[in-house]
Amino acid sequence: MPINISPVNARGGAASGISVVWDDGQFVVISAPKGLVACGAIDADVMDKANLAVAVSEGTIEHPLVTPDDLLNAKIMRITSKAMELGIEIGMSGQEALEKLF
Repeated sequence: MPINISPVNARGGAASGISVVWDDGQFVVISAPKGLVACGAIDADVMDKANLAVAVSEGTIEHPLVTPDDLLNAKIMRITSKAMELGIEIGMSGQEALEKLF
């Protein structure tokens, strides 16, 4: 089960991309100083209750989100209240959301 941690550059600084792959699935998140950009494996409602800034995108069976680059290029589909306070909006790219998390 490979777990990969890689640097992700953003205008605000450096973040960490974490991708985990196993036989039947995967997930990917990018951790920045103020929160996460994440795939659909991360529950935005749970994160909202914890008052965390999280922006979530979702892949599909045909095009799963596996790498941090996949996440940066995907559209944000759900956000927490804290993410909204930072200026993150549904429909922006993962890259745009990441920039708001510095």
